[in-house]
Order: sequence, then structure tokens, then C-alpha cells
Amino acid sequence: MIDRREFLKTAGMAAGALGASASGVDALVAERRAPAVSTRAPDVVVVGAGAWGGWAALHLQRMGATVTLVDQYGPGNSRSSSGDETRGVRTAYGDKEQWTWWASEAIRRWTSFDEEHGRALRMRLFYRTGDLICRSAMEPFLEQTLATWQKYGIRHDVMTGAEVRYRYPAMNLHDIEVAVLEHDAGVVRARRACEAVAEVFRQEGGTIITARAEHGASSGSRAETVLLTPGGSLAAGNFVFACGPWLWKVFPEVLGNRMRTPLGHVYYFGTPAGDSRFTFPNMPSYNFPGVTGWPALSPDNRGFRVRTGGRPHADPDTVERWIDPEGFARPREFLAQRFPVIAEAPILETRACHYELSVSRNFIIDRVPGHDNVWIAGAGNAEGFKMGPVVGEYVANRVLGNATAPVLDDAFRIPEEEYAPAPG
Repeated sequence: MIDRREFLKTAGMAAGALGASASGVDALVAERRAPAVSTRAPDVVVVGAGAWGGWAALHLQRMGATVTLVDQYGPGNSRSSSGDETRGVRTAYGDKEQWTWWASEAIRRWTSFDEEHGRALRMRLFYRTGDLICRSAMEPFLEQTLATWQKYGIRHDVMTGAEVRYRYPAMNLHDIEVAVLEHDAGVVRARRACEAVAEVFRQEGGTIITARAEHGASSGSRAETVLLTPGGSLAAGNFVFACGPWLWKVFPEVLGNRMRTPLGHVYYFGTPAGDSRFTFPNMPSYNFPGVTGWPALSPDNRGFRVRTGGRPHADPDTVERWIDPEGFARPREFLAQRFPVIAEAPILETRACHYELSVSRNFIIDRVPGHDNVWIAGAGNAEGFKMGPVVGEYVANRVLGNATAPVLDDAFRIPEEEYAPAPG
């Protein structure tokens, strides 16, 4: 590990100026069915407008590059890893100090983005809910997390079972003997965040194209174009593929057996009319073994969120994202156990969202073997969305050849080990 001062310097912890105005995000969402390709080649093409691709494009542009952002379905679409209604942002990672640093800085940047752009975009993205981790006894993960928090000044409380039961009477915590509350953790409106970041990128001069991108022409070790469907080809000096669960399909020889894309199941339950105990700001996000979630957020109030298990490795182009009602039993059992007041609440919405798991259980940010100007940025390992504002800056620095921390560059290399071959 590098020391914190060096990390802050090389990983870009200083937030960039976020100054732009916008009349709304609707202009971005309109589909470009036949994109016109500029005759002037951009410096960088970023493929994928999710949390990593959108933030990388914005940072690249602010560093002086001309950037085109390409996404086959558009920012915030339902097939993407970033396409759920909400995503949690917390810093509890045991002894993974690098993730704690980045997540802490990401919280600051999500807050800053709202302060700079919320009024113009007419929306709020980040909600500081706090995050409550509940356990029947102290465990190594909590001990490591507390040590890391104390080292880096993460605000938190440690509570006994009696204290947490007194503070949160709407929860059934009869068997909980230890709980930790991270004060500054929160929840981001994920789909809208992808749209908003892309809109700021566009307002600041970036180009957005809705099309499918794949490899085009190359000359030696340098790629020259990507092919767009529809729309012909697009040339650039550098190419960044931040296309989430599609990465193993785009680079099958490189990532086919080095990442998996399972689906997590998410349920949004209706909260009782007139009862504010299960809505922000009256309840924190929560973490029990195997289940996480958070209160309903205004103004859209999708519902009280519960995430449970899901399905194994799946193809993002073909998998059905409808959740069979037979799967509803598990989240209802959880509500009956921990939130009995809403045990019979109606399910308002469900989501089946991809997670990108690398065999190394770390991010992959590296050049494609054999290419000097083609980059992979992905494998968020269920933690990537929250760190988008910081990861995007790191990716931009790597692509432009700016100084980054060698220890991170090495940690994010394409792993040598592989999974067993994917089923089917």
C-alpha cells in the first residue's frame, strides 16, 4: 500500500471544478437513431455511458481532450450495471484501505455534484442516509473496518445491542448485539445519475452517440477506429471500453474466463401511507448478513429497497430481467424478520441488475494486450458505481499518460488467473 498523502496526490483526490448549467436532462435521453459522425476525429472514444464511462468521459474532457461517448442503449438504460433506480455509497471494506479512500472521496464528490448542478438539472442525486451494519457479534470484518475508519477519520458510531434497539425501534433487532453506523454514507439515484453526468458532459462540449461499438481497423499495435451500428466508423487517438457486463463479450480472449456477470435481485416495497418511519431521512441504509437495503427516497419514492441473492453468470444481451414471483419469498421472509410492520407491503418494482466480478476481486483498468491505445475499465465487483467520480478521474489520467500510483496500476492489471470456463 502507498501512504495516504501519496495516494491523494497521484489518484486525483482533489475534485475538479464542476461548473456548468443545464435546463434539464431530457435533451440527453432522446434517442439518436441515426447518429451523424463528426468528420473531426476525437482524441478519445469512450464506449459505455454507465458510472465509469460517463465519469471518465467528463474527466477526460476537463483535462483538455475532445471526447465522444458511445452507448448502445443510452445512459442509465435498464440493461446496464448502473441502470437500477438506486445504489448505496459506503466506505466499509474491512482492511481494503484503497477502496475506503476512494469511496470516502466519492461521497464528497457526489455531494459536490449536487451542489454544483442540482438546481440546474432540477434533481438531487445523493442522499446522506448513514449506513447501519448489524451483527449478532463482533467479527473480523467489522474490526478491520473500524480500524480503517479510525485511521482515516471516517465518522461513525459503535453501538451495543441495547443502544441500537433503542435508536431504531422500527427494526426487529432482538438478536443484534453490535452495530456500527457510518454517518456520511448514503444512496445515489443511480439511473438518473448516469443521465445527469452524461448531460453535464454534453453541455460542456462532449458528443454522445447511441450506437453499438465494436473493433474496427488497426495499424500494428494501434487501433484506428471503432465500427458503429448504425453510423459507420469512428476514428480516435485512444479508445476506452467501459461497457460493464459486456466486457467479457467484447474481449472474449482476454476476459472471457476472468470475469463473471451474475444478476442481483432488488425489490422495492411500498411504504404505509402516513408512516414516515421507512422513508428518508428517518431510517439509515442497512446491512445484515446477505441482505442490504435502504429507505424510500423522495421525491420519486420507488419504495423501501431490499437486495437479496440472484442468478449466476448471465449474458447481458439475452437474459430475462423479470423476477419470477417464486423468488419473492426470500425478501418477504427478511421483512418479516427485521421490519415486521411492512412484512405484507406490496412490491412496487423489481430489478435484476448485473454485477461484474473479476477473478482477482479487484477492478480491471488496463490496456488491452497488443494495443497501445485501447483500454479496459470495468469489473466493479459490486462496488464500482459508488466510486465512479474517482475511478473516472483515475481512468482519464491513465489514458492521457498522467502520473498515477504504480501500486494501483499494478493492482488493476488484467489478472493472470482464470475462472473455470463459463457454463454454456
